[in-house]
Amino acid sequence: MPPSQASTRFHAEARIRVRYAETDQMGVVYHANYLIWFEVGRVELMRSQGLAYADLEKEYGVMIAVVGAEVRYRFPARYDDEVAIRTSVASMRGPLLKMAYRVVRVEDEKLLCEGTTTHVVVDRSMSRASLPPAYAAAFRALLDSSTD
Repeated sequence: MPPSQASTRFHAEARIRVRYAETDQMGVVYHANYLIWFEVGRVELMRSQGLAYADLEKEYGVMIAVVGAEVRYRFPARYDDEVAIRTSVASMRGPLLKMAYRVVRVEDEKLLCEGTTTHVVVDRSMSRASLPPAYAAAFRALLDSSTD
C-alpha cells in the first residue's frame, strides 16, 4: 500500500529537533535519518499504550524485525527544524505488522515525509513468533480505532 493510502489517524506523536549531524552537504536532513525517526515513532507509539519495546525482548523473548520500508520524501527538513513523527498501526495479520508515519514540520504543519514499515514478529532464533497478548490487543485496538 502506498504511504499516502496508509491509515491517516495517528496514535502517537514524537517530537525532535533536527541536529546538524543529521543534515547532508546540501543542508537538508539525510534521507536515511527518516528511518531512524520512524523507529522513534514506533517506540513512542508503544510507550503511549503503556508498553515497552525492551520488555518484548527481555520478558517475552520476541522482537519486531523490520522486513520492509516505503518512504516518500515530500519536502526537506533542515537543521534546527522541530519535527513531529506521527505514527499509527496500518495493519496486522498474524506475525506481520505494518506501521504508518507522517513527519511534519511543527512550525507550519508542512508534510516532509510519509511512509510505512512492515515488520515480522520473531523469536531469538529469528523464527516467526506471536506478539504477547497485551501487545497484540493494544495494536489491534489502535487499528480498530483507525477504521471508526
